[in-house]
Amino acid sequence: MTGVLPIALGDSTKIIQAFLHSGKEYVCVMKLHGDAKEDSIKKLMIEFEDEIYQKPPIRSSVKRQLRTRRIYYIDFIEKVERNVLFKVGCEAGTYIRKLCYDLGEILGCGAHMQELRRTRAGPFNESQNSFISLYELFYWFSEWKERKDPDILRKIIQPMEFALELIPKIVVRDSTVDALCHGANLTAPGVLSIDSIIKKDSIVAILTLKGEAIALARSLHSSENILEMDHGSVATLQRVLMPRGTYPRVWRKTSKK
Repeated sequence: MTGVLPIALGDSTKIIQAFLHSGKEYVCVMKLHGDAKEDSIKKLMIEFEDEIYQKPPIRSSVKRQLRTRRIYYIDFIEKVERNVLFKVGCEAGTYIRKLCYDLGEILGCGAHMQELRRTRAGPFNESQNSFISLYELFYWFSEWKERKDPDILRKIIQPMEFALELIPKIVVRDSTVDALCHGANLTAPGVLSIDSIIKKDSIVAILTLKGEAIALARSLHSSENILEMDHGSVATLQRVLMPRGTYPRVWRKTSKK
């Protein structure tokens, strides 16, 4: 397999969990084991655009048990002899080689995955400037080692906030930041603005007014409920991203007597 592979460095590895389960897009070459009409393939692919059942292949890194995965779209591109080229957008954890197998079984001729390229992983795709080859990475890293110019690294490394692009966000007051960095849960008075798509028990990114990532958290309420709250906890922290002391402390520790 080739294509997009997000790589996190240093403290940014803390955000891996945030986009590990985000949607993927692939371009695949499926090899048919027999003859099948192009119209039949197109109609069948449309039927797969929904929630499907999958059991991971024998050679896989997860337990082989039946589970559901969602196929957002399958776009037929072309068929040359027994090679079928298509693009698929799907939920994370979807096995494309199993998808090819299932398509082949229903077509009645059998099929397997011949080639696969990941064209998108969460917010990252091949058309962005952040997408570089391993050869480019080696070149720019060698240049940086020789010249020690930080601008060189900025050509190949993006801020970790870029990886949070597709995650619902909550923006908080500056006075709240350091308390969050020390592990305090987010309460309603600290909230300045929120995305309208937050659902209860979903993962959210907590940001400063400047757009800096403070933490990943799990929401305790939906957007509608949070907007109506004037006290109480809004979200429980899952992973702190910002170092303590980045913003001044305006809260006090309490001691138990």
